[in-house]
Amino acid sequence: MSALIASYYQTAEFTGTAASTQNTYRGISEALRREHGTKLVADLTRAHVKAMIGKMSKTPAAANNRLRMLRILMRTALDLEWIKVDPTDKVKGFSKKTDGFHTWTEDEIAAYETRHPIGTKARLAMALMLYTGQRRGDAVRLGWKDVSGIKIAVRQEKTGTRLKLKMHPSLVEALAMTDIGAPSFLRTEFKKEFSPAGFGNWFRDRCDEAGLPQCSAHGLRKAAARRLAEAGNSVNLIAAVTGHLSLKEVERYTREADQERMAAAAVDTMPERSDRKQEIVQPAQEVGHTKGNSDDKSNS
Repeated sequence: MSALIASYYQTAEFTGTAASTQNTYRGISEALRREHGTKLVADLTRAHVKAMIGKMSKTPAAANNRLRMLRILMRTALDLEWIKVDPTDKVKGFSKKTDGFHTWTEDEIAAYETRHPIGTKARLAMALMLYTGQRRGDAVRLGWKDVSGIKIAVRQEKTGTRLKLKMHPSLVEALAMTDIGAPSFLRTEFKKEFSPAGFGNWFRDRCDEAGLPQCSAHGLRKAAARRLAEAGNSVNLIAAVTGHLSLKEVERYTREADQERMAAAAVDTMPERSDRKQEIVQPAQEVGHTKGNSDDKSNS
């Protein structure tokens, strides 16, 4: 297994991925190496794979990631002709019953902005992600070098996608208070560039300060897509901002926004309850009845 992992690191499938993806794959692979590095690849059976994944039931996402990594390694073993049958074939992972990272609500955005006003690094960090819709790893690399007029250029590390985005007035306002000479907008307290993981941990603390333990950096990217969908933008327009290559994720935001709008319109077409007219007519009848009584009394 140790030799297989070393061989995989030399493949185009691994070297051709983004640095962040390589780090993720290395982390999972090295954990496998520590646990199973001396074992023979040819001895790995379907039962072994199911047992490895099954014992991680308390962390289903991590279990699915390990299964995904094992599939990749077994494909490499097949290419090397070390095995004839893939022991991971048709092995099922844990079902996904989560929407992933929490999408920030408008109330949560307002709470964060109240705690971290314009001019703070925490507010700048939010503005960069919320008004560009980019991942944290891309946001930490942005600087004045990427700005031209009212547009900012992004090259997404994960996919290599290049974007040119018009800057929202709120982002322009936040950037106006940054150091023009700095290579990147977001810097550590030691004036160094953030790593994506380091920034995620730092931003986690800023969310906690605002009383938002459920919120995260990635959730701002989802909030940006949600806002765009709720404003009535099409799937393609949203993807032009976020850089999604697959429209399936974007379609979820537009479906939710469309459902809310269409449901509101549909509810407005429902007829009133049957006794509503009687309530409207009844007061007039009572007034007439009262008037009649007073006339009778005056006549008497």
